[in-house]
This record gives sequence, C-alpha cells and structure tokens, in this order.
Amino acid sequence: MARLAAGAIRLLRATLRLRHDGDARVREWEAEGRHFILAFWHRHLLLMPYAYRGRGVSVLVSRSRDGELIARTVERFGIHAARGSSSRGGAAGLRALLRQARAGLDVAFTPDGPRGPRGVVQPGVLLAAASTGWPIVPVGWAARPCRRLASWDRMVVPLPGARLLFVYGEPLWVKRGADLDPAAATLQQHLDAAEEAAERRVAEGR
Repeated sequence: MARLAAGAIRLLRATLRLRHDGDARVREWEAEGRHFILAFWHRHLLLMPYAYRGRGVSVLVSRSRDGELIARTVERFGIHAARGSSSRGGAAGLRALLRQARAGLDVAFTPDGPRGPRGVVQPGVLLAAASTGWPIVPVGWAARPCRRLASWDRMVVPLPGARLLFVYGEPLWVKRGADLDPAAATLQQHLDAAEEAAERRVAEGR
C-alpha cells in the first residue's frame, strides 16, 4: 500500500507546476548543514516531501493505523519517522524525534496532528525547538485547481496539472523554559499567513 501511495504522489508531482517562495534562507541552511524544524499544517502533508532538500529529516508520525501507512510512505521519500503523537505515545515520540535530531537529522512537525484540533498548534514542536535551540520554519502551500477531502484536517489534494506554490514564513526561535502559549500563538499566525499568501498568489496566477 505504501508503495502505491508513494507512486501516486510522485506521479501527481510530475504533473504539477511547482514553485517555492521565501525559501532562500532555508536553502542556505540546507546547503550549510545548519539544522532547523519544518512546521506545516496536517492538511498540507501530501506534498511536503517536496518542501525539503536537506541531508535528512525525521517527522513525528502517529502510532495509529493511518500513521503506519504515512510512516511507510514517507520512508520511500527518504524521510525518517519517529512514532508518537500528542494523543498516543506523545512523550515517547518526542524523545525518539530528539534522538534522531542528535544523530544529525532535521525534524518536521504537523503541529495540529494527528487528529486536531485543525489549525491549532500543539506543544510538541515548541518543546523540540526549546530543547534543540533550532528555529522553526513555517511553510504552507496552495494549489489551483485542488480538492479538499472530507477528513478532519480537510486535506488539500492538487488536481493533475495544477499550479502549486510553497511559501516559507519567518523562522521562530523558542527559548528553553519560555512560556509556550505566546510562541504557539505566533507560530499559528505564521503558518496561517504562509498559507494565505500562497492561496492569494496562486489565485492571482503568480
């Protein structure tokens, strides 16, 4: 099943007119081997393998049955998976992710995954940033034409031939021991702003 899913994603990607905006700093960090945390809403998970060009990244994935499929699928794109979530095995998943970070991998989060609330930042990504000292880079994308699935996250699926734009927002650093609520609100704003900018530019044909 994972092989079929990865093949379908690659086939879809081959039809898309895909561009990136605001990614110069991230591309520089990737080239220099400087570490960061990539953050994106769960609804954007499908095409996120194409947002990263670094030397290795690990993403936190649920221990659920759906999470197993996601983990096996992303592995086919060279992405490592740490198993756990805010609802099941969260502490263990975060520890596994931090071990992989210490081993030299960048890390990625869906801050509202795996089951929501949709568009609300959970603390795991902020705890990882405080522990590592790495910046969180928010990224969102939009596509025209596309469909939104009737899933809890309203996952976005571009249609073949769509224009798709990734937009990268301003990095966010979280100090160890800092109050996480203001950081969560700021990250939520940055993620929403990146998505809104992508939607606006795609709608305008830019």
